[in-house]
Amino acid sequence: MKTLEDYKEGQVLLIDKPLHWTSFQAVNKLRWEIRQAFNIKKIKVGHAGTLDPLATGLLVICTGKMTKQINTFQGQEKEYTGTFVLGSTTPSYDLETEIDNTYPTGHITETLIHDTTKQFIGKIEQFPPVFSAIKKDGKRLYEFARAGEEVEIKSRQVEITEFEITQISNLELQFRVVCSKGTYIRSLAHDFGKALNSGAHLSELRRTRIGDFTVENALTPEEFIKNLPEKL
Repeated sequence: MKTLEDYKEGQVLLIDKPLHWTSFQAVNKLRWEIRQAFNIKKIKVGHAGTLDPLATGLLVICTGKMTKQINTFQGQEKEYTGTFVLGSTTPSYDLETEIDNTYPTGHITETLIHDTTKQFIGKIEQFPPVFSAIKKDGKRLYEFARAGEEVEIKSRQVEITEFEITQISNLELQFRVVCSKGTYIRSLAHDFGKALNSGAHLSELRRTRIGDFTVENALTPEEFIKNLPEKL
């Protein structure tokens, strides 16, 4: 069992983030539980890469002196699995908002789906979703979006090293993606739908890897808390 000194010297905690939790909530929960367990007022805790509330999976959380490594971990390659739904779009590119448009899908074949993935391999230009936490003029983009304000978003270069459709079930596509820091899988879903001359949105997302860290080795917040010493 880890001691207070261990957490202060620095730990890398692999957490399997539950659905609907924000990354901020996960960090706050763990920080609070560590403080309670050791009866201390302060300890540094931070995460290396945000996951949307509607995504699950690997969150790398650092404590103490290891928080200095957060930027290093953030910059590492990431792997995701999930589901795209063809034939409809949403303003947020996922299930945070309601469907706003529907599109024909009759022309889409399995061959077309697999061939279209090739367009997204390598370095590509990608527009972040307007419903994202990126800051512009001191405000988060989602604040503009929720207020119904138009805002100009610049594209950014990201790199996708692997992109495969692992299962096709009617309009639902299971996928696996390996990509660089800053890649929005919601934007990939949206752009993939466009490339098929249709529409698509993200219905499910799970982060399975960051660098050498994998979700198989991660604990749920509850499991992590159980491993803490009884409160002093």
